[in-house]
Amino acid sequence: VQLQASGGGLVQAGGSLRLSCAASGGIASGYALGWFRQAPGKEREFVAAISWNGASTFYADSMKSRFTISRDNAKNTVYLQMNNLKPEDTAVYYCAGGLSTAGVRQTPRSWGQGTLVTVSS
Repeated sequence: VQLQASGGGLVQAGGSLRLSCAASGGIASGYALGWFRQAPGKEREFVAAISWNGASTFYADSMKSRFTISRDNAKNTVYLQMNNLKPEDTAVYYCAGGLSTAGVRQTPRSWGQGTLVTVSS
């Protein structure tokens, strides 16, 4: 499965963005998807994951109140809706895939290229 992220950009603090990640090669049954981010000078961190059917989601504690992950299997796309953005959310956001939400979080099998989100104060 190949993953292509998009939707990043420059936004003011308090604003919103929706990231998209299109999967090509088909989304096999059982393939979970998710998002990570890497801020300048920091390690990559887990953001959120969603099961293959969308029934189960998992978030990093610090982001669950502002971020929402969803997917549309008819479009082979996973989304990350980010609200009330803060300057500390500035990072390159990557989509990832795995065999389960735990698999996405711990040992992703597929990575997309990143999309840059910049939040100005």
